[in-house]
Amino acid sequence: MDLSMKWLADYVDVDAPVKTFCSKMTMTGSKVEGYETEGSEISKVVVAKLLSVKPHENSDHLVVCQVDVGEENPVQIVTGAPNIREENVGDLVPAALNGSTLPGGIKIKNGKLRGVESNGMLCSLGELGLTVHDFPYAIADGIFILNEDDCGKKLYPGMDIKEAIGLNDTSVEFEITSNRADCLSVLGLAREAAATFDKPFNYKYPEYKGVCEDINKYLDIEIENSELCYRYIGGIVRNVKIGPSPLWMRERLRASGVRPINNLVDITNYVMLEYGQPMHAFDIRYIKDGKIRIRNAKEGETITTLDGVTRELSPEMPVIADAEKPVAVAGVMGGEYSGIMDDTTTVVFESACFHGASVRRTAKKLGMRTDASARFEKGLDANGTLPAILRAFELCELLGCGEPFDTLIDKNCNTKPQVTVPFDPEWTNAFLGTDIPAEDMINYLERIGFEVKDGTVYSPSFRIDIESKADIAEEIARFYGYDKIEGTIITGVANAKLTDKQHLEEKVERTCVAMGLSQINTFSFISPKYYDKICLPKDSKLRSGVVITNPLGEDTSVMRTTVIPSMMEVLARNYSLRNPAVSLFEIGNEYLPTEAGKLPNEPMRLAVGMYGDGVDFYDIKGTVEGLLDSLGLVDYEIEAAKPDCGFDEVSAFHPGRVAVAKIGEMPIAIFGELHPDVLENYGIGVKAYCAKVLIAELLDIDIPEKLYKPLPKYPATTRDVALICDDEIPVAALEKLIKGAVGSILEKVTLFDVYKGKQIEDGKKSCAFSISMRSHDGTLTDDQADAAMKRVVKALRTVDAQIR
Repeated sequence: MDLSMKWLADYVDVDAPVKTFCSKMTMTGSKVEGYETEGSEISKVVVAKLLSVKPHENSDHLVVCQVDVGEENPVQIVTGAPNIREENVGDLVPAALNGSTLPGGIKIKNGKLRGVESNGMLCSLGELGLTVHDFPYAIADGIFILNEDDCGKKLYPGMDIKEAIGLNDTSVEFEITSNRADCLSVLGLAREAAATFDKPFNYKYPEYKGVCEDINKYLDIEIENSELCYRYIGGIVRNVKIGPSPLWMRERLRASGVRPINNLVDITNYVMLEYGQPMHAFDIRYIKDGKIRIRNAKEGETITTLDGVTRELSPEMPVIADAEKPVAVAGVMGGEYSGIMDDTTTVVFESACFHGASVRRTAKKLGMRTDASARFEKGLDANGTLPAILRAFELCELLGCGEPFDTLIDKNCNTKPQVTVPFDPEWTNAFLGTDIPAEDMINYLERIGFEVKDGTVYSPSFRIDIESKADIAEEIARFYGYDKIEGTIITGVANAKLTDKQHLEEKVERTCVAMGLSQINTFSFISPKYYDKICLPKDSKLRSGVVITNPLGEDTSVMRTTVIPSMMEVLARNYSLRNPAVSLFEIGNEYLPTEAGKLPNEPMRLAVGMYGDGVDFYDIKGTVEGLLDSLGLVDYEIEAAKPDCGFDEVSAFHPGRVAVAKIGEMPIAIFGELHPDVLENYGIGVKAYCAKVLIAELLDIDIPEKLYKPLPKYPATTRDVALICDDEIPVAALEKLIKGAVGSILEKVTLFDVYKGKQIEDGKKSCAFSISMRSHDGTLTDDQADAAMKRVVKALRTVDAQIR
């Protein structure tokens, strides 16, 4: 909604700069999007009086003008406009002087035209950003010759052109919410402005004299569907004189974004903008038998609307019809022959209130949303129809464009009662967290048209959004000032905090990023063919996933039961794009079916994938171990993965180069080098490594709390042990035996050598460990250390490991 500040001044005296006006209006709930001042791009353009017009010595179509621009000496300007000739001497025209600017950033400077000096430019309407609709007496392709009578003021040479023609209004653009249809009007915004600045609202109920005539002789109106039309008022104006509207009306229409057309059409648009009530004017000659019926369209009916398009109507659409046919789509647009013609002499004015949702559906179905439908669809006040038509007739008499009848036909089916809400100052203050006196509350409400009487608030009919005490509290709060309400801590809800699951997810994410991995996010729906690409067994339960009913395509037809294919797709895409090395991770869900008809389980998983020069099995192993260590897991074990290790995805990994991490008997991760067949399926020509960690299961593990340990007071003792064992015995198994044998004095066990060679028989390997021991009760003696090492040797012999 564009509001003309000149128009606003008719109803409220806002003595404030436009920026202050916009700021305060926004703070009281009428949000301002911005403002624009007409003619802001125009400078140094003045009224000039033609003193002489002479032919150009070097051109047949140019003339040389001497003009009075209010300076000591006349200014010479050359123009080629066809309407500037010797007979125009004495006329007043706009002149852009040297250094002036015009709309579009055009700058005017002194120059020569065909060898003759020209110190400016005489301006046309277009060069001032105007059209013949703004000044109907002017011509489009010539210089704008000013008319003092139309301007309504004395013009003089040197007068700023913006002041002379009224091109200096400021339009403020408001964003009006759908619940405040009353603010889609000058009166509505003026009422808000008066309340905001605590100024009088100078509104006078419209009145007109009219000619004594019985309208019922000419018109017969009936509402056939009162659910679609709540009120319909018809009036007649005879002896219509079609012509241009006065400048003040054209100015306000232009500032509001509406193109002036002629006086009668402009009156309907003017009233719509001023009162927020759409109106329509019919030529009575095209209303068959003078009958107007507000009804539903009939099956197969069509109408040619004012835009010349023939539209097919359907039975749910409300129409205005005469005795034979529809003449308008109710609340949207008139018919082709319902408009005002040049030879129109008698006009029927319509002011009605239609069902908002019905208008919206009709406008949407016909594809013709209009200013009228935009207002009706928000829900208008049926009581606003009468003052609107009275205002239209008042303007008809003021402009002298017709004689309105002094009688109206008013069909009123509106049964909506006045909304009342209990006035409870104590509740309102408790609700808002304020201490506003009851007298101030009443003052705020009365400013915007409410009435407070006997403990009850009576809402004006135009406030269709008022329903409860909370709505009344909002009205009070916005004029008291939201900025004056002290902030308080919200009560009645728990303090927000992260859940254990969110804490774990955050820790996993931070740890992966700290280890140099890049995070990815993939779709949860995949192609069932992906299971073949990772060589998943045909009888694997992971192949039984949730099937999407309406997938985008086969590639997105099932919910994934494992995150590994998603990671492989991203690795393959990076490899195909020649990315030499990547290290990625994703935290996502798997979707594991449960009973038929029930939602699947959605456990959280971590997928890690990497490839590149120098990347090997120990990189993916170190990544998994680093993650588990950062989460505080200390009792996990890593062992070679077997077919029954608990992960069906084990088939995707290279045999002998894949491991699982366990806590007790529960597997929590699988990692290793991917199977060559899998790499071939994905078109990856280098070794690649992948891991899957069961994040959801980690939530059920009782992770010991990290405790502070003081720095050791006593020195550590280190012993090395080298042993020969069967090649298939994992180093982790040997470490476990050593840890158990040393007991509480063990600080750490470090593998520092693994050897297979000529000095070691086939099927055997040599492993060397460094064992660090420390006592917290005193300095460890040699006897204690030797006893611990004897226990180590004894434990190792249980797996046929011999000390070298």
